[in-house]
Amino acid sequence: MATIQETTRQPHRLDDVPGWFPVLDQVLFDWFLSRQETAEMRGDLLEVGVYMGKSAIFVGRHQQPGERYTVCDLFEGDAPDDANQAESTKSYSALTRRVFEDNYLSFHDELPRVLQGPSSVVPGEVEPRSCRFVHIDASHLYEHVHGDIGAAHDLLLPDGIVVLDDFRSEHTPGVSIATWEAVLNRGLRPICLSTQKLYGTWGDPEPIQEELLAMVRQRSDCHLSVQEAAGHRIIRLKSKGMRAPEFPASKHAKAAQPQPVPQETPAPAPAPVRPAPRRSASRVRRVAVDLLPPVVTRAIRKARAARRRPAG
Repeated sequence: MATIQETTRQPHRLDDVPGWFPVLDQVLFDWFLSRQETAEMRGDLLEVGVYMGKSAIFVGRHQQPGERYTVCDLFEGDAPDDANQAESTKSYSALTRRVFEDNYLSFHDELPRVLQGPSSVVPGEVEPRSCRFVHIDASHLYEHVHGDIGAAHDLLLPDGIVVLDDFRSEHTPGVSIATWEAVLNRGLRPICLSTQKLYGTWGDPEPIQEELLAMVRQRSDCHLSVQEAAGHRIIRLKSKGMRAPEFPASKHAKAAQPQPVPQETPAPAPAPVRPAPRRSASRVRRVAVDLLPPVVTRAIRKARAARRRPAG
């Protein structure tokens, strides 16, 4: 359980945000959302239950122009019933809307549309048949999960994807019952299972499964098994040392990076001063004689000629 001190620390990487979002699910979220975008499928995004924002931050990276991204959580608000209030107090007492928003804005310039309240408010706030991707990770109580799955059915486009968290954790039997009830009785068709989440659709899962199998079979870091159950083909995946998809560092991390010190261009070294050539004394004297008045010059030359004549 994250402490309040941990949640107020500015995140530099996605892993700095407290929460449960395994690498395998990061790979799968990225694959499902990117596949939709490559196929030019457009629709809104929805996450019900955000905790500190780890998966919400990841999903927000895939919001395309013209799409609306909505998140919903109780945050520090009142739960709709005593059981939900006890669950919230026990597991999410450190969660506040401000913590979520600060974490989200560390990686994005704008917040998604935030609904503060129980997940039951979502159907009245999100248009039917408007979403391409819905992630449900809110209450673990059967009654609430049952309602969230029904809402997802009404909000998703025909080939949209729903992801149900904690569908087989030992401490969340309510999620397990609601999930498999939806598969057996409410038309939900599983695409694949990760260690923590079920990925499904109310559309045709077969084309998606074929593409997913082709992708996974090219990887050496993912264990794969395919099973049949109650008329459904179920792809089960497990990480074998997977690395998370690349995710941009937060704005805090970028600000903390040391900026390169501009290097001054060194001034060119002064050219060596060459000593002036030494002039011979006779040349200096010749120059001096040439610059003197003519009368003085003739007298000097006569004196020199007299010194050169031999004595006798």
